[in-house]
Amino acid sequence: RNQMAGKVPFDLLPYVSDHFEVIGDVAVLNVPAELEPYKQTLAQAIVSRRKNITTVLNKIEKIAGDSRTARYEILFGDTMITEHRESGFSYRIDVGSSFFSTRMAHERRRVTDQVRPGETLYVPFAGVGPYVIPAAARGAEVWAVEKNPDAFRWLAENIALNRVREHCHIREGDALDTSPLPPSFDRLIIPAPYGMDVAAAVLLPLLSPGGIASFYTFKTKEQVPGLIAAYENAGLDVAFYSACGNVAPGVSRWVFDLVRPG
Repeated sequence: RNQMAGKVPFDLLPYVSDHFEVIGDVAVLNVPAELEPYKQTLAQAIVSRRKNITTVLNKIEKIAGDSRTARYEILFGDTMITEHRESGFSYRIDVGSSFFSTRMAHERRRVTDQVRPGETLYVPFAGVGPYVIPAAARGAEVWAVEKNPDAFRWLAENIALNRVREHCHIREGDALDTSPLPPSFDRLIIPAPYGMDVAAAVLLPLLSPGGIASFYTFKTKEQVPGLIAAYENAGLDVAFYSACGNVAPGVSRWVFDLVRPG
């Protein structure tokens, strides 16, 4: 390897090309310890190759806490605020204070494309609105709750930005507090954070007969048959399930589309 200062070893170039997430004009790296000496050079290489990128971040702590945010250091640029386009919608976001994953774009499109005009829909853990806004644009009446005050502020701004305010009912607070909600919904989209499986027991009873819930959880492949059996024992039909990307060795985010008969 070339160890000269300021030089990127040749075998790092695939990392520069392939292993970072782009949110708007912000690139997010997760530089491993062995590449720490090259992180500034990696950032410069990304900016030189991708002219649309104005900020490069390095994730230094994993997502944690009620706010569901990670910690980053800025390797290039001077702001973590950006505007991201997805499926024809715009999302303003501070990457440092609000969770957003572009890797879920295809899955969000799959779920929100099923939404029908006039449906009532609940989205807990709403974030900056990537499920809320497409569903509202399709004519659903959407209730959404987000606990992180920064994410909630961006949610409200994005609803206005995408001109779907008339179909949205939003609240800052605990997504598991169902007391302010209507008694039932035609559809639930529940992107539960890691370790929040209790959300299923609390929120699935809100599903109307004939309604569908898309519930997200983090499990190993071996745990999936037991989950399916538990949902069926609770009186729900499993219409679809799939992994939505790995989050740790052996652990994936899974989605289950659950139908309440009737």
